[in-house]
Amino acid sequence: MQAKKRYLTLLSAGTCLALLLYLGGVRLRAARHSPPGSRHGPPPRPGAERPWPRFPDALRPFAPAERPGPEGGGGRVSPRQRRDASAGLYRGRRCRMESCFDFAQCRKNGFKVYVYPQQKGEKIAESYQNVLAAIEGSRFYTSDPGQACLFVLSLDTLDRDQLSPQYVHNLRSKVQSLHLWNNGRNHLIFNLYSGTWPDYTEDVGFDIGQAMLAKASISTENFRPNFDVSIPLFSKDHPRTGGEKGFLRFNTIPPLRKYMLVFKGKRYLTGIGSDTRNALYHVHNGEDVVLLTTCKHGKDWQKHKDSRCDRDNAEYEKYDYREMLHNATFCLVPRGRRLGSFRFLEALQAACVPVMLSNGWELPFSEVIDWNQAAVIGDERLLLQIPSTIRSIHQDKILALRQQTQFLWEAYFSSVEKIVLTTLEIIQDRIFKHISRNSLIWNKHPGGLFVLPQYSSYLGDFPYYYANLGLKPLSTFTAVIHAVTPLVSQSQPVLKLLVAVAKSQYCAQVMSSRFLPYDNIVTDAVLSLDEDTVLSTTEVDFAFTVWQSFPERIVGYPARSHFWDNTKERWGYTSKWTNDYSMVLTGAAIYHKYYHYLYTHYLPASLKNMVDQLANCEDILMNFLVSAVTKLPPIKVTQKKQYKETMMGQTSRASRWADPDHFAQRQSCMNTFASWFGYMPLIHSQMRLDPVLFKDQVSILRKKYRDIERL
Repeated sequence: MQAKKRYLTLLSAGTCLALLLYLGGVRLRAARHSPPGSRHGPPPRPGAERPWPRFPDALRPFAPAERPGPEGGGGRVSPRQRRDASAGLYRGRRCRMESCFDFAQCRKNGFKVYVYPQQKGEKIAESYQNVLAAIEGSRFYTSDPGQACLFVLSLDTLDRDQLSPQYVHNLRSKVQSLHLWNNGRNHLIFNLYSGTWPDYTEDVGFDIGQAMLAKASISTENFRPNFDVSIPLFSKDHPRTGGEKGFLRFNTIPPLRKYMLVFKGKRYLTGIGSDTRNALYHVHNGEDVVLLTTCKHGKDWQKHKDSRCDRDNAEYEKYDYREMLHNATFCLVPRGRRLGSFRFLEALQAACVPVMLSNGWELPFSEVIDWNQAAVIGDERLLLQIPSTIRSIHQDKILALRQQTQFLWEAYFSSVEKIVLTTLEIIQDRIFKHISRNSLIWNKHPGGLFVLPQYSSYLGDFPYYYANLGLKPLSTFTAVIHAVTPLVSQSQPVLKLLVAVAKSQYCAQVMSSRFLPYDNIVTDAVLSLDEDTVLSTTEVDFAFTVWQSFPERIVGYPARSHFWDNTKERWGYTSKWTNDYSMVLTGAAIYHKYYHYLYTHYLPASLKNMVDQLANCEDILMNFLVSAVTKLPPIKVTQKKQYKETMMGQTSRASRWADPDHFAQRQSCMNTFASWFGYMPLIHSQMRLDPVLFKDQVSILRKKYRDIERL
């Protein structure tokens, strides 16, 4: 019996093997007789069995039918093949810095960026003009292509939607004709919109070769890590420089607002991006979760409206968007036709924690920004779970999220200039990895744009991270005296000043000149002095003691202020003695030595040349810089009121306080500096720090800085 079973088994196996060999031989012979280039061979005979279809992947039977290819054939191609074959996006999709970027020129000349000259007759939208202006006004710009490490087109590539009036035609041939193009190597292309109705692909419409993309609404599938840069979608009204501050004015506890979750925007009835917004009504409760959509957009919206449109449109009109935005704890940011949305930047500025619902979106500057510290990353498929998820977030975490939105907004997103500079700094960090900024620098105040890694790769050398590292600044200072008057008498004020400074227990060294990043300044603190400053040793010691608690700020004695002159519509400068100030002049002030480096290497040559030509305003410029970095005012310390009269009474060439031309120059400087920064960074303060028991009616022996009261 067992032998019979074995026999039958062997017979069945042999029969199957013979059948397979026969069928295989038939297909092989058919293939040999197929004409060259034929994919399928002759059609099967009537009644013959068809072979099993061969699918490229397991999901292929569920994919929709593909559109005919460019040659009119009806053969199916995968989405990946179609994307690679498209005219634009990623023929260089495997590009990385190591494979598609030439580091040699960068290491030879540093990180310099060249912008192609504008071609005659080419239109450039205002948004792209702002991008180019930001580059040309930066410290990275060079007008010499031979010195450049990175190249940026003057051809407008921001809007590649063929239905847009900003669309530039024949861009492919124009780019290829550039003699420096070199297949896009070491080029950076900025793009906000790509593709068009109905599928809104990420095709920019020309072969970018080996160029990098700084692109909005880019998907994680198409994003090339360590090569492309994801940027935010910004409107044409986004300011070129400066930008408005964030709307978080007070850290209220608990950090909850009138609404828990809000959204107000278009609802797409059909097509890409419609699914999520069409489902928002399931979550809307009309109380603390207010998610409003309208069908009322586009020319033919009434032709496509559904049963909910009229009710949604009526509800939509009841609420003011800005009122909702400023009174909400969380703001929903669902995808639109494209992955990115204007709602993203609007939520950041309003200190409304973004709740992202855009699966597959590579978030802006994700290479350096930790978005988990500032946003809630949701899933479109789990929309119904969003309300319960955000309600479970602790109040402490909500406050931290809101604070981080404000930092990120002001550091990287409030202007086109900051978006462009952040893009360039990220690329620079890739090129010079040995001094690249770490995550702490990018995600903590003051941010990556103000912490220059060329200064130092050690966080302890910057005044912003002492608390994080458990460090304190060095307990000595370097005095830098700005001396311009020849020594002709032993009674000159500069000699008395030298004696007073040298007697300080904290003085390590004394130098001349100002704001230069001398390597031989071995201390963290710099005591900056004019040659005609009158200070005692006690005043020097007290100011330095105060600075040790505020090492990122300017601490000193002579205070000045700014104001807006409505009649002249410009900024004004005043030296009146009031309880309000916004500057502490560097004629008698202490600050961190890093600001010497930042002053020299961050500020543009135009401002520094202006200061040198006027021999004036350098102290104002330093105050602008430090306030822009810290977002804080300087600190005034106690000092005798006679300081003003003493300075006014000096007859040396350096004492120009009573000179009307000198004062007019300072007025002009204020407005020039504010124009370059794009806003007024100076901040008013009424805080003055005095020694303990200052002016108190107690024994003078109980006071540490008792000599200050006698001055």
